[in-house]
Amino acid sequence: MKRDAASQSMDSELEEAICKLAWLNFARARGDVDSCAALLSELKVLLTRIPSLPPSFEKTPNAVEELKIARAIYENAVILSLKINDREALERNCCQLKEFYINTCGMIPPSPEEYPFLGLNLLRLLAENRIAEFHTELEFLPLEALNHPCIKYVVELEQSLMEGAYNRLINARQAVPHETYVYLMDLLSETVRDEVAECSVEAYDYLPISVAKKMLMFTSDQELLEYISEEQSEWEIKNCSVHFDMAKPKSHMNLPSFKLFKQALSYARELEQIL
Repeated sequence: MKRDAASQSMDSELEEAICKLAWLNFARARGDVDSCAALLSELKVLLTRIPSLPPSFEKTPNAVEELKIARAIYENAVILSLKINDREALERNCCQLKEFYINTCGMIPPSPEEYPFLGLNLLRLLAENRIAEFHTELEFLPLEALNHPCIKYVVELEQSLMEGAYNRLINARQAVPHETYVYLMDLLSETVRDEVAECSVEAYDYLPISVAKKMLMFTSDQELLEYISEEQSEWEIKNCSVHFDMAKPKSHMNLPSFKLFKQALSYARELEQIL
C-alpha cells in the first residue's frame, strides 16, 4: 500500500510538472515574463520533491520522463534569466542545466538544445572576461562538440578577442547561430569596449573625439560623452579631444619590481581560477 501511495504521489507530481511546463512554454511564446517567472518558481519547488533528479538519481518508475521534464525546465530558466538580464540567475541556471547534460548521459535522450546552451555558457564566460574559466569549460567538452556551429562560433569569438580583432568580434553579432546568443552580445561589446579603453589609456595621451568615437565603437559624440561621464570619470574633454592624463598609471607603477609584482598577481589569479 505504501509503495502504491508513493507511486501515485510521484505520478501526480509529474503530471503537475508537465501541465505547468506547458503553461510556461505558452507564457514564453507570448512574451509574458512575469508569468514565466512565477511558473518557474513553482516548478523549481516541485522539482525538489522528485527523487530521480540530481544528485540522488533514484531509479523511480518515471525517472526518464522526470529527468527530461526537469531539463526542459532549466532550459527555460536560462532563457528567462537572459531576458530579465539577471547575471547571477543565469550563472546559477547554467550550472544546474549543465548537471543534466553531463550526468544524465545514457539515462535520457540528449537534448537538441544541449550544444547551443553549452555554447551559451561559454559565451557568458567570454562576455564577462573570465578567460581562464572559459578554457576550463572548453576542455571538458567532448570532441564532437567542437564541431557544432554554436561552439565553433564562440571559440572564434574568443580568438578574435585574443587577437585584438575587435571589429570582427563586434560584426559577429550579425551571424549569431542561436537566438539566445543575442542577449549576451551587448555584454560582450561592453567588455570589448573596456579593453579598447584600457589600451587607449596606455597608448595615447589624447585622441580627437572623432577618433575616440570610432575606436570605442560609438555612433555619435553624445554616446561617447555619456560613456566617459558614466564609466571613465578620469578622462577629460579639452580642445575637441579626449585626454587620458588623469587615468595614466602613476610613475611608481612603471618600476620593474612593480610590473613583476603585478604580473605575479595576475598569474596567481588565473591559476586560482583554473584550480
